Amino acid sequence: MPEAAWSLPPLLLLSILIALGFYVGKMMRYLRLPAIIGYMIAGFAVGPHGFGTILGDHELGALSFINEIALGFVAFTIGTELRLKVLRQFGKGIVFIILVESLAAFLLVLLAVYLVSGDLPLALIFAAVAPASAPAGTVAVIQEYGAKGSLTSALYAVVGFDDGLAILIFGFAAAAARQLLQVEAGGPLDAGLAPLAGPALEIAASLAVGGMVGVLFSFLVRKLGNLREGLILVAAVVFACAGLAELAHLSLILTNLMVGFMFANTRDESLVHRLGDQISGVMPLVYILFFALAGAHLNPMVLRSLGLLGGAYVIARSAGLMGGAYLGALIGRVEDKIRKYLGLGILSQAGVAIGLALIVKAEFTGLSEHAEQIGTVVITTVTATCVLFEIVGPILAKMGLARAGEIPEEEQPPAGR
Repeated sequence: MPEAAWSLPPLLLLSILIALGFYVGKMMRYLRLPAIIGYMIAGFAVGPHGFGTILGDHELGALSFINEIALGFVAFTIGTELRLKVLRQFGKGIVFIILVESLAAFLLVLLAVYLVSGDLPLALIFAAVAPASAPAGTVAVIQEYGAKGSLTSALYAVVGFDDGLAILIFGFAAAAARQLLQVEAGGPLDAGLAPLAGPALEIAASLAVGGMVGVLFSFLVRKLGNLREGLILVAAVVFACAGLAELAHLSLILTNLMVGFMFANTRDESLVHRLGDQISGVMPLVYILFFALAGAHLNPMVLRSLGLLGGAYVIARSAGLMGGAYLGALIGRVEDKIRKYLGLGILSQAGVAIGLALIVKAEFTGLSEHAEQIGTVVITTVTATCVLFEIVGPILAKMGLARAGEIPEEEQPPAGR
């Protein structure tokens, strides 16, 4: 990745990203597109692969902490929307949706990649990455358009919890692929379930830590004399959970989600809404920075590496998630509009998937020549497909919410401007 043409102070870089992202995002209204598409375009324009090199490798590295902060706030926000009384309205339906869409994406990608490549370990790894989603894009669209309704609630639940299942599926599938490669290289077959215990422990520990922090947070919020100070407390717990996740190798998303979930289900709904209003004031700024930095990382040249394998992955993953969501909603007897449109809101894929691909590359290095080739192919292809999913995902999410009638009023370009 090229370096910036000139070095600017970090605060000036942030100023450029915020201002440019804000105005390009507003321009997207005229095209009836989500503002986050504009944020990504702005980031790409000043990034190393765009029209300028204000942001280079060093600058992006220095600002990388913003991504973790943003994901922490997004996860906390999702958690506050997962009230048990709302989830009970879906009954088992939401569980069926999450299970079936994740497993369908896994199985279809496994089949498609194996048919294209004839390589079972490679197919297992691609299938393992497929269920992982990127909740930030969906949540940003929901909040930008003020979407409300049963589909919106279902989307919050699905994008919040399916990353946990994705981590578990990845752990099992990656362990199976490693076993196959180990035997292929003449090594021993590992006995027992030890290789599979890690993902389950990560999920359990993330939920436990988030639950404990959530109980403490709920107690402290109740003691606040002025709720306008609540945002300070939210920032403190989001930063704390992000740090604990990095320190103990936990899921940043699940940990912060659990904090919001505990708060939403142990305090009065009016208190949750009032604190939510405080948080909503800073979320647009969080989204601008997060998606502008995501845009700065985009490299359109990687799309050339898609080929037949990448095409098979994109088609199979999309069909698995959308078809699985429909089938899961059908089995769970969920209302018609959720069946029809929920699949459109869960296609975004970014950080978690790339993170899983990086884990594969790191763990397969030195195992065998075949294993190292798999690591390289997976990280290259997943990075390329994430470019597509991050652009298309929010657009389809907005389309689904609009068709379901949950966007109060379709935004029109401002008259006379």
